[in-house]
Amino acid sequence: MLKFILRRILETIPVLLCVAAMTFFMCRLAPGGPFDEDKQVTAEVRELLNKQFNLDQPLHKQFIQYITHLPTLQSFKYPNRTVGEIISQKFPVSAKLGFFAMCIALSLGILFGVIASLRPNTYIDYIPSSLAMIGICLPTFVMGPLLMLVFSLKLGWFPATGWGGFSGDQFFANDMVLPSVTLGFFYAAYISRLTRGGMLDILTQDYIRTAKAKGASGLRVILKHSLRGGLLPVISFMGPAVAGLIAGSFVIETIFAIPGLGQDFVKSAFNRDYTMILGTTVFLSTLIVFFNLVSDVVAAWLNPRLRDQFKAGAGS
Repeated sequence: MLKFILRRILETIPVLLCVAAMTFFMCRLAPGGPFDEDKQVTAEVRELLNKQFNLDQPLHKQFIQYITHLPTLQSFKYPNRTVGEIISQKFPVSAKLGFFAMCIALSLGILFGVIASLRPNTYIDYIPSSLAMIGICLPTFVMGPLLMLVFSLKLGWFPATGWGGFSGDQFFANDMVLPSVTLGFFYAAYISRLTRGGMLDILTQDYIRTAKAKGASGLRVILKHSLRGGLLPVISFMGPAVAGLIAGSFVIETIFAIPGLGQDFVKSAFNRDYTMILGTTVFLSTLIVFFNLVSDVVAAWLNPRLRDQFKAGAGS
């Protein structure tokens, strides 16, 4: 297992370099520049700005400098702040949104999936499956305004925008409910279908019938014997899901005016803030790779067959 983890870590280095290179050169090949929307400046001032941010250097030298000094590089639109400072300040908000959304996704998804698997092809199965299909088909940028319209403007139960209450630093407040539900329900739908499929496969195994024949209660069969194997598809899905929750929060932050990393990333894309775009992209790519690795390790720990496959792959 250790060899597998080390090999996966080494494989991430060229992946992150490719992501950084593609992001950098796509930004630089796009028309316009970071100072185009500023007030009209003289040629001398523009030349000084390009020299200050090393935009007068060849592209390959700029790329090497960006990669080697990325966290300490200054933002083009926030000259007194570095990329690392902005990410460290704004990412906790996005991470908290992703955490609450993941709690909602796991709670609803596993609950509905288990319920649907216990009575397949009945109304108890059809109702959660239909809700899951709605959640998959309805994108977050549609569900968000709908929830805002119903629960904020019509019923007045929750605030339409904001984050963290009036002080902005509460661990949980009413204004966190709608963004978390909007983001979490989409992934709850996938988790529900994966849980249902995994549980249906496990419930037909011989050891489940043996446990029932020995007099084990239905709750004991589910909690002790079925869930461990039935949740393996969910565990494998968790790596991309966690990264998707963080990346998907960018849209939610824009809809609900949440002061997270997503708003700064969107603004940096419009303002052509090269350092901020590259820094955020590399940071999110690192998170995606990390959570994929964690999900593979947890899945191998729960499933001995996967663990044997990883050992065989590491030895080859």
